[in-house]
Amino acid sequence: MDVKEVMTKAVVSVNRDSTIDEIAQVLIDNKVSGLPVLSDGGYLIGIVTEGDLLRREMSPRLPEFINILGAVIYYHGVERYNEDFKKILAQTASDIMTEDLITVKEDTDISEVARLMLNNNIKQIPVVDGSKLIGIVSRADIVKLLLKQE
Repeated sequence: MDVKEVMTKAVVSVNRDSTIDEIAQVLIDNKVSGLPVLSDGGYLIGIVTEGDLLRREMSPRLPEFINILGAVIYYHGVERYNEDFKKILAQTASDIMTEDLITVKEDTDISEVARLMLNNNIKQIPVVDGSKLIGIVSRADIVKLLLKQE
């Protein structure tokens, strides 16, 4: 079965200038865990999730390091620390959104989408035609499909 058969076509989204408060309200009002961020032309440029907003309220995860003769050498987590710090200071969607996205096309097999979700620990995947958002598929969409098959 292809994504186009289960995806949500009427996607709730925000734009790059949406404030953190506006994003939180849209998440709550629509009972979704993430929102695509669209450019003025409707092109997908990022996604903001509940996790991004939660990260904003926490201290950044410190990078792992070793201390050799007084010199600190970071060996893991510097990028994650920088991302966390960026999210703490965020004021708008463009400040907090994830830009490196996993997307699928509408003819992608649903089992591939499930694999991507599990392997990357994500809850929804935007469906695109080029870089134009045409839908979104969530874990809930796949679970509903399982119920229909029973």
